[in-house]
Amino acid sequence: MTRLPTLSLIAASLALAGCYSPRGGIYPYSGGGYTYVSTEMRPVTIVVIDTRTEEPFFKLDIPAGKQLTMNFLEGEGDDPVERPDRMVYSIWDAGTSMGRLTNQLTCPPTGCRRIDYMVRTAPEWREEPAEYVHRTDGAASKPTWWTPQGGELPKRTKYYE
Repeated sequence: MTRLPTLSLIAASLALAGCYSPRGGIYPYSGGGYTYVSTEMRPVTIVVIDTRTEEPFFKLDIPAGKQLTMNFLEGEGDDPVERPDRMVYSIWDAGTSMGRLTNQLTCPPTGCRRIDYMVRTAPEWREEPAEYVHRTDGAASKPTWWTPQGGELPKRTKYYE
């Protein structure tokens, strides 16, 4: 009877082992990942610079309403001198607290990289969600006479007289 809870706990631990939490998870530490959130009034651009050449090797304009979460894995790169580390990252909806970092690229070592945080000119509006395409109150569904450009008014019918 005690095996079932123990096996359930082990299965849950193994399932969560591949996930990432930007707040540090169960045991946060200072060497963990980074999360940058972009909002309508504070749109953010992140640039990661190779300080040996002062050249950027990663740049991302984070869309408003999204967040960039990234982590650096030491010793996981493809070149032991030039790119010994690997950066893993994902772009999620703002406020996402757990998930899998699905993108990666090799990068310079810890002492040779710098993260530049830049704020773009605001405001910057979020993308319209896919489920809003068929809205009846959106600008695309309005008649031409309702738009700022104007258009011909519809003919009056007996219902409007």
